[in-house]
Amino acid sequence: MLKNFVVAISGGAGKIGYSLAKSVIKNNGKVILGDANISQGKKLAKKLGKNCLFFHGDLTSKKNIDNFIYNGKKKFKKIDAAIHCAYPRSKKWGTKFENLKAEHLNEDITKQLGGAIIFSQVFMKYFSKRKKGNLIHISSIQGLAAPKFEHYKNTKMSSPIEYSAVKSGVISITSYLAKYYKNKNIRVNCVSPGGIRDNQDSIFKKSYRKSCTSKGLLDSDDLNGTVLFLLSDNSKFINGQNLVVDDGWSL
Repeated sequence: MLKNFVVAISGGAGKIGYSLAKSVIKNNGKVILGDANISQGKKLAKKLGKNCLFFHGDLTSKKNIDNFIYNGKKKFKKIDAAIHCAYPRSKKWGTKFENLKAEHLNEDITKQLGGAIIFSQVFMKYFSKRKKGNLIHISSIQGLAAPKFEHYKNTKMSSPIEYSAVKSGVISITSYLAKYYKNKNIRVNCVSPGGIRDNQDSIFKKSYRKSCTSKGLLDSDDLNGTVLFLLSDNSKFINGQNLVVDDGWSL
């Protein structure tokens, strides 16, 4: 499906990023894996083999994104698509709304939403020069609906308000960019997954499952088919859209 197709993935050492990287390579593509976690990134890139290049760096920095592209081109001669999965968090990430501090709020919004915009800016410049490209952002169901706060009752978990703000912003910049670059042979789409399984509290998992239709919390691999579809020519006339993969959570 993706023979000789080169995909750059930010946050590539995370659950979603790594799963997508495996899927691209399984479908005969090549991957540039970018992440600030050097030890985990190198370990995962080694598992992926010769069709993967690891780039270490904070991909909220324009200079690092430029170098990310430069190294990818040097290795694979081109980059066909980019997937933005990076999810940088401050030390106080997850603080309850009442206890939020401005400095941590500013850091999270700047790095997460601002980082998504800068990542887009640099890649859209590159794709414009190539006269073709495909950019995919990863958002969340929390970007299209308010959290179901009852799911968090009797747990230590919370759903940060800044997460909702950032993820709704990611959906908005997706449609903005798709329209801004109309007639440029560049597509920009977004995927909004439901909750991803990650050692959550058992009470939360049971409550969450009641809002879904067949599975509840998803595994990261459950997003692969949707993203492969968006990368491929099978979706060539899908642009500026947010595809929801949530097992019916948002119904």
